[in-house]
Parts: sequence; structure tokens; C-alpha cells
Amino acid sequence: MTTTVAVLGTGIMGAGMARNLVNADFDVRVWNRNRDRAEPLADAGALIADSPAEAVAGADVVLTMLFDEAAVSEVMAEALPAMPKGSVWVQSGTLGLEATERLAAQAAAAGIKFVDAPVMGTKQPAEEGKLIILAAGPGRVRAALEPVFEAIAARTVWVGERPGDGHRLKLVANAWVVSLVAAAAQSIDLAARLGLDPQLFLDTIAGGASDSQYAQTKGRAMLGGNLAASFPLEGAAKDTQLILEAMEQSGTRPDLMQAVAGLYADALAAGHGGDDLAAVVTAFRRGHEAG
Repeated sequence: MTTTVAVLGTGIMGAGMARNLVNADFDVRVWNRNRDRAEPLADAGALIADSPAEAVAGADVVLTMLFDEAAVSEVMAEALPAMPKGSVWVQSGTLGLEATERLAAQAAAAGIKFVDAPVMGTKQPAEEGKLIILAAGPGRVRAALEPVFEAIAARTVWVGERPGDGHRLKLVANAWVVSLVAAAAQSIDLAARLGLDPQLFLDTIAGGASDSQYAQTKGRAMLGGNLAASFPLEGAAKDTQLILEAMEQSGTRPDLMQAVAGLYADALAAGHGGDDLAAVVTAFRRGHEAG
């Protein structure tokens, strides 16, 4: 019997995930607050639902990919009563530790199994089915979720059974990602201020021990001004705050992340929220102009 998967949230990430589920021959239903963003998936073979409740009715797996806790909680308040007993809620948006605990409690109150499963990757990996899933949830649901995860990801890391452990690892990884991009922006800005062609910086580290594909990709975007979002800066700015909250809870020294968060906040305030996180380079340029 074909597994039915409902995807709630068809933005940059959710759309690619839903399309790959269709391509893997799942029965896919999708819902998005702005229906126009979901409509292209109808051509791929997904059913466009008019409400979260309609999307999840009869679904075996419900996957949420929404921006923040408020959106997820509101949508699932409508969806949970319509979910069949025995279905599984896979929560893949990056929402933070306390939010994940509250959503897990919301699922438990409805008698629904909950899997904390944020993902590593941006638009292209989502479209290519090459995300990395960082999952935490009951061991008894893993076998049922395996084919679903294989359709959307290159790899699944099962962190543990405790809800929130997937998020813990995601925040650790995202701390590195947002810091790396900010550091690349800093070096590009420094090279320009010193009268050098910033491309020389990327060429110099290329292929060496200090190089990374991500630094090269985002560095080229900064230099070329190609800031079309694969990971929107507003999402990166949100994540820096979630990381700081986790640092406070764990007693981790936050000095570096506070500086990084300030840079993303400056770029966000300058109107770059919808651009790629590579737009953090504009925070350095604003500082140059002010000087």
C-alpha cells in the first residue's frame, strides 16, 4: 500500500522535499498558507489541499517545514485532530530547543508520535534530494520513516530518541555555517579595503586545508552580487538567536556568536532578509561607508 505523506509548508525547502517525495512514488499532499506557492507541485503530481486538516487526513507521515514556532503551532493545532492515530509528525523547521519541547508536548497531548528532524542543506540539496536529516525520535518509527527520508536526503543521522537532540546538533552545525559565511565576508571586505582584488583570497585558499566548498560558493556570490536566496538571510539571523539561546542554556561562552549575530542583524535591518545569507557581506560594506 502506498504511503501518504503530507507536507505543510512549501517554501524554498518544502517544495523541493515534496517534489522528491512525489518522484519516489509516495502519495503526496501539500498545503501552504499562500496557495500560489504550492500550485506548481500539482503539475508534479501532488494534491494541493485547502487546509492543513485536509492535507493530513489519512496521512501516514506529516512533515512540517515552516519558519517559526508560532506558524508551526498554529498550523498543527488544526492538523493534529485530523491526523490518524498511528501517524507520525516529522518536524523539520529550525525552531529552537524550547520550541521543540513545546511542540513535542503538543503532539503527545494529541496522541501523535513526534520526530524532531531538522535538516542540513539549502535550496539545491532540497531539490536534489541530498539533504542531511538530523533526527531524534522513538526507535520504533525509524523503519517506517526510512523510505521517506531516503527520498529527500542523502543521509540521515539518528542523534537519539529524545525530542530536541536533532535540534541540538542542528544548532551546533548552524553555528559553524553562519560563522563561516561571516568570516568569508570579513576576509573579502578586508581584501578590498587593503586595495586587493578579493578574488585573490578565494583563489589562495582554494584546494588547501583552510578551503571549503561552502566558503567558495558564498564568496563567489558576495563578489558577483548574486544574492538569490538558497538560505535566506532572515532565516540565518533567526538561527543566530536560537544558537545564542542554546549557548545561554548550556553555559557556552557566546562572544563569537554575539558578534556574528550582530552582523546578520545589521544586514537584516538594511533590507536583505529575503536575500541569501551571503548578503551578510553588506554589513561590512555599511561599516565602510559609515567610516
